[in-house]
Amino acid sequence: MTTASAVSPLKVIPLGGLHEIGKNTCVFEYEDEIILLDAGLAFPTDGMHGVNIVLPDMTYLRDNQHKIKGMIVTHGHEDHIGGIAFHLKQFNIPVIYGPRLAMALLQGKLEEAGVAGKTKLHTVGPREIVRYGKHFFVEFIRNTHSIADSFTVAIHTPVGVVIHTGDFKIDHTPVDGEYFDLQRLAEYGEKGVLCLISDSTNSELPGFTPSERSVFPNLDRIISQAKGRLLVTTFASSVHRINMILELAQKHNRVVSVLGRSMLNVIAHARNLGYIKCPDNLFEPLQAIRNLPDHKVIILTTGSQGEPMAAMSRIARKEHRQIQIRQGDTVVFSANPIPGNTISVVNTIDQLMIQGAHVVYGRDKGIHVSGHGCQEDQKLMLALTKPKFFLPVHGEHRMLIKHSETAQSVGVPPENMVIIDNGDVVELTPESIKIGGKVPAGIELMDTAGIVQANVLQERQRLAEDGMVTVAAVIGANGEMLTAPEVHLRGVVTSVNHDKWRTWVKEAIELALRNRWEQYTTKEEDGQLDIDWEGLKTHLERELNGLLRRELQTRASLLFLMQYPQTERRTTRVTVPTSAVKTIPSPTVSSAAAVVTTASSGTPTPTRRQRSTAKAAS
Repeated sequence: MTTASAVSPLKVIPLGGLHEIGKNTCVFEYEDEIILLDAGLAFPTDGMHGVNIVLPDMTYLRDNQHKIKGMIVTHGHEDHIGGIAFHLKQFNIPVIYGPRLAMALLQGKLEEAGVAGKTKLHTVGPREIVRYGKHFFVEFIRNTHSIADSFTVAIHTPVGVVIHTGDFKIDHTPVDGEYFDLQRLAEYGEKGVLCLISDSTNSELPGFTPSERSVFPNLDRIISQAKGRLLVTTFASSVHRINMILELAQKHNRVVSVLGRSMLNVIAHARNLGYIKCPDNLFEPLQAIRNLPDHKVIILTTGSQGEPMAAMSRIARKEHRQIQIRQGDTVVFSANPIPGNTISVVNTIDQLMIQGAHVVYGRDKGIHVSGHGCQEDQKLMLALTKPKFFLPVHGEHRMLIKHSETAQSVGVPPENMVIIDNGDVVELTPESIKIGGKVPAGIELMDTAGIVQANVLQERQRLAEDGMVTVAAVIGANGEMLTAPEVHLRGVVTSVNHDKWRTWVKEAIELALRNRWEQYTTKEEDGQLDIDWEGLKTHLERELNGLLRRELQTRASLLFLMQYPQTERRTTRVTVPTSAVKTIPSPTVSSAAAVVTTASSGTPTPTRRQRSTAKAAS
């Protein structure tokens, strides 16, 4: 029989979701096998210009993809499944198990991304047990959250049972009648739980998180009092909230028109799976509601977080082609701003009010509740599972600290828990928990073209802050400019007119050519002239950067294009007959080449003279 000390440690490696909200991704590794739990995304901050989504750095999984046996999906929120399609383009995941709604949403994402054939999706039900490889068994335990069909999981490993709560709150009156399986958690607690890994999002808030059903009477009152059209925005994935809004629409004899692709998608899947029950004739397209009285209409839309391209944001900016705000409209924000989105949401509300809408928003209105448990929910989870070790996850640093304090208050010793960051390797044995190292962990930024590298983002930030100057010059084989340079300023603040800038640039190039032309040219033994165009280009670029810094007092990016005669071999050095020195060629010569470089270029190319000196020294 294997002793406890001889058992290899279970490695728990979060790649996202720590010291942040979003991109929840966790790795469980035992010897030669890995299983993944969720793979979410986050949304870019204001400084991430052109970035669409933010993913965890998956270097560790790319390097160890041969170990991956499968993935657990706890529920269908974007911060838990939004990254899967992107990851499947980099490595295979043999099989993914998860709840019906999450798998339906994920199937559409994979098909759209063209990676549906790179994995197999399987749905699971409450208390169903799935085997991954030879070391892992996972039981799916029904929990309650702000999206339907959500699970906590019990992961059976050679070192013991680890329970990962997923996102949860303890809702005793769930809208869909699917109750939290607290009994099963208690059974695991009686048998023995080695470690509890638990959602920390609301760990700073005392008490219990209210039931989702608690918003129903407040929404009912608002809808009953509205005299004109109602525009309601909430999270597209808030199936329970959407279900209540549709129920109230029927009660108050209003039809519903749905705006937003994600909202339409979730409602369609939720209806097919039975999580939303309503008649087909409740829904009407936008074109049809124009012929109905205002008091007969509800418009259900995305944009509760002020997302620039969401329907509600475009309506607020008067950019929506089919819906415009008018006097008498009531707009309901049935969602609180996620940290970081507050300014966008407030600006959207202001724009709606300016146009004459009555806007209902704010925590005091009782029209939104969180999907995450507060301190008393967390205490109940700890009391039921009675874990030996505790690992707070899913939250910013202060939330993790507060959750650890809550765990200590119900009897978990401080030495039996660790506070970790993304990439930390937590090693679990039957007798210990410790941080045993670190793997690469950061972010991968994605736009429509692919991964945005760090240097590209820095260039975008620099362009956004200081602008760009483009200079195009044509240099002949005699070392003179053949035409006046083209100069264009984009996003640059300057009081100098364009003609003045062109004169300055022309003078700077001419001066550099007069002073340094001989440094970059050499007469060969056969009488031909050897010109180091690359070295000359680097020198001219350096001079122009100096001009920009002196005159602009900023670090505007320089895009310098230099055209020059070139041989058929397309080398950066050109050998021409010495007779060409006195002949000015046409600036439109077909053999001209353009050299493009930016002000952020690295070490300058050595000049011919520098190379000759180095060669002599060697």
